[in-house]
Amino acid sequence: MTQSKKQITYAEAIAEVEQILSQMRSEQVSVDELEQKVKRASALLEQCRQRLYHVEQGVEKLLKQEQ
Repeated sequence: MTQSKKQITYAEAIAEVEQILSQMRSEQVSVDELEQKVKRASALLEQCRQRLYHVEQGVEKLLKQEQ
């Protein structure tokens, strides 16, 4: 399983995005790697958005059941 398809936790995804941003800020990413890093960060952020959406839906469902 490739790293981009591997399920990772929300915290791991955010940590990896932060690491990528740090590398880019400190110019540790070459021009040749830049596109790959940006794509990876984008995919990780999309995973985070989806996970947050599902959590939000679950919480809303639970709150409706309590009413």
